[in-house]
Amino acid sequence: MEILITGGCGYIGSHAVVEFINDGHKVTVIDNFCNCSRSVQKRIQKITKRYFKVYECDLRDIYVLDNIFSCEKFDAVIHFAGLKSISESYDDPLGYYDNNILGTLNLLKIMKKYRVKNFIFSSSASVYGFNLNPPFKESMQVTIPVHPYGKTKFMIEQISFDIKDINSCILRYFNPVGAHQSGIIGENPKGVPNNLMPIIVSASSGRIKELTVFGNDYDTPDGTCIRDYIHVVDLAKGHLKALDYLVFNEGCHVFNLGTGKGTSVLELIKTFEKVNNLKVRYKIGKRREGDLPVCFASCEKANKILGWKADLGLSDMCSSSWNWEVNMKNFEG
Repeated sequence: MEILITGGCGYIGSHAVVEFINDGHKVTVIDNFCNCSRSVQKRIQKITKRYFKVYECDLRDIYVLDNIFSCEKFDAVIHFAGLKSISESYDDPLGYYDNNILGTLNLLKIMKKYRVKNFIFSSSASVYGFNLNPPFKESMQVTIPVHPYGKTKFMIEQISFDIKDINSCILRYFNPVGAHQSGIIGENPKGVPNNLMPIIVSASSGRIKELTVFGNDYDTPDGTCIRDYIHVVDLAKGHLKALDYLVFNEGCHVFNLGTGKGTSVLELIKTFEKVNNLKVRYKIGKRREGDLPVCFASCEKANKILGWKADLGLSDMCSSSWNWEVNMKNFEG
């Protein structure tokens, strides 16, 4: 199939591009490079031994987007592009609503114009909100998240449910970590990282003095937040399974992509130290606004309907993250 991947040079998007190309699909990427490097295209091509087009485009520019669709023919769109920092979204809510929602509306309008029927959306476990008890199931009634980032995901989900002439698959991610086994692509955000694993790696390598654990007084075994960490390669492969399902099933469908297991912040730090024989410097700080004490998935629906499950464990996530850190200096720029 001919697949458009928005945000395809970003962390999750780049791993998805690899999996779709390796599965035999023709991939085209749109990215505005606000949080990733232009060198990612060459690095993906090094892994896959295949060329693919990359258009530099902000989805808010509907005229450029229209021109791209007029030059190409797509069977499906995988939509990763979007701002994704919870803390940043509190500081710049208008920027998040403008970028994430307007960009998606433009994309869906152009898809409808050019009769592209299949849409896979990169959503978030944050839509489950504070009022539910884990494990989170797709059948649960979601609530409006407290932070603007989560609200953009919630709103786009509602839009997807309402559109009747585009088949949608909403994939609710939990906590993607790790890197490709080649060590050629991985998580490398511009500026200060917001996600836990790149901060752990930075504290281990000396690029930052130490990481801050946001609170150790939660109602969990060690007092730190519990999350469902999933290897980014497993996550990327979930999109392949979602597309296989979507082309034969009309309507809007929702699936969790996680491991179904919870790991605390301190457990992740200790596993990283053990697997890589490294010391992670950290301190305990105050709780962070918007953090849930416990968040992990029920993945039974994806297991049963999509035939997908996470194969890589916490040790794989930690070892591949450090392998990427060791190799990253060869690919920066």
